Amino acid sequence: MAEDLTFAQIRQALLNAELLEEYPDTGRGESCLVLGFADDLPIHAVCGRRRDQIVLITVYVPQPPKFTNPWTRGTSSA
Repeated sequence: MAEDLTFAQIRQALLNAELLEEYPDTGRGESCLVLGFADDLPIHAVCGRRRDQIVLITVYVPQPPKFTNPWTRGTSSA
């Protein structure tokens, strides 16, 4: 991971995560974006569900220009 996140940081963030966005079935099932914190570090996780298990699709630290803050997407100049 580019952010060098540890499993402990990811776990801590997931344990206190809040739902930011829900994504409908995109061909691989429903998923969602959650935000949690490991100490003061914001961590985003895109999660899905496969049968009775939660699957982590991607985990990253939200940063500009994609995010203006951990809760808000940035504007695209494209």
